[in-house]
Amino acid sequence: MKTVVVRGGGDLATGVVQKFYRGGFKVVILEREEPLAIRRTVALCQGVYDKEHQVEEMTSLLIQSPGECAGVWKQGKIPILIDPEGKWIGEIQPDIVVDGMMAKKNWGTHKSMAPITVALGPGFEAGEDVNVVVETKRGHHLGTLYFKGTAIDNTGVPGELEGITRKRVVYAPCSGKVKHIKDIGDEVREGEGIFYIDDFKVNSPLDGILRGLIHEGLMVREGMKCADVDPRKEAIEYCYSISDKARAIGGATLEATLILLNKKGDDHDF
Repeated sequence: MKTVVVRGGGDLATGVVQKFYRGGFKVVILEREEPLAIRRTVALCQGVYDKEHQVEEMTSLLIQSPGECAGVWKQGKIPILIDPEGKWIGEIQPDIVVDGMMAKKNWGTHKSMAPITVALGPGFEAGEDVNVVVETKRGHHLGTLYFKGTAIDNTGVPGELEGITRKRVVYAPCSGKVKHIKDIGDEVREGEGIFYIDDFKVNSPLDGILRGLIHEGLMVREGMKCADVDPRKEAIEYCYSISDKARAIGGATLEATLILLNKKGDDHDF
């Protein structure tokens, strides 16, 4: 059974984890001490805060060392380790490493980490940094595999929902500590308070469902992405299930892995 290390456990990386988990791979997630995911209900990295967190049929379980992975896998769960620099990858010796941090830049992932390396989105060059890069930009090319070259540059514009792009995403207007007013899944109105940064109340930019909200108690800096309001009426259900985008990216990542596994030993330069 092949072992997969996924660097990052946010909502898109969780879509990747699900495909490998369902495919019978042994998966371990490496995360930072304070994950910044805002779609926390569908992000396995929430297990860092809660020690254990379920997303659909998967449960992540926080552990302290790679030696605990085997016991977690026997439980049918997914181990999650605090290791933002990937120092434990050498001990785990995975067959596949996936960079799912969505940092828009490479924080140290390289081809020597595993026989197969895959990265999500911009910031990586296929054939140089990793074997394959997966396109993460919504639209016709979502899920495209690049065996040479790079993904489309980050535009900084969120995906469109009901014709709304930038307005639906809430960025920190100042630096400070987050305190929640609303919870993920709550219906909110434009101008209604959804969280505080210290004593500054941050309001909803539109009517909708609060689909994402950064973890309470975190210190955020000005300009950091902190919340996401979905204008769709049916969005309450979407707060608790993996998104179409995450599923597409997950399927593409598994596809990339299978291509390389099946061509291993052939005269191909990946």
